[in-house]
Amino acid sequence: MNAPLTALKNQRIIDAIVTFLREIGLEVLLERHEGDSFLPGIRIKTGGLSIDPSQVLYPGDILHEAGHLATVTYAVRCKLDGELPDIDLHRGAELMSLAWSYAACLKLEIPPHVVFHQDGYKGDGDHLIRNFEDGIYIGLPMLQYQQMAYDEKNAGILNVKSFPYMQNWICIKEERGDDNI
Repeated sequence: MNAPLTALKNQRIIDAIVTFLREIGLEVLLERHEGDSFLPGIRIKTGGLSIDPSQVLYPGDILHEAGHLATVTYAVRCKLDGELPDIDLHRGAELMSLAWSYAACLKLEIPPHVVFHQDGYKGDGDHLIRNFEDGIYIGLPMLQYQQMAYDEKNAGILNVKSFPYMQNWICIKEERGDDNI
């Protein structure tokens, strides 16, 4: 069982995550929120994230939501505002966001249970962590399609590091049809 994080530890994790997200090119605004949101203290706002640190219950949720933004093309990301629409693109992005946020945890040296906490993922956070630790990389085929990370075979062909190393933290691939959201 994971113990709740202290307010100070939460703030340190939020600060590290926000710095990382800004460094990779995602827009992050720290601002006060009024009213409810899908995840407390976290909103998708004009292709970026709006975060009210005083309301965030689980800092790892910021990474997961950022994964949704980072794994779609720029043309799609710019149009996202509010809740993600229930379309195939975002259902697939859910899997990419799992893999992306796991890799981000490792990059930031944050324990994976910060993202895959007991109150998220329908209680399967520990199962997801075990899969990733065992090399069962849910979402990697789609990250590979987006040219963001590669499995061992393709990394060898391209002479790059394999997942969980990310070649690109933000999707740089552009496709026709992106503007049909």
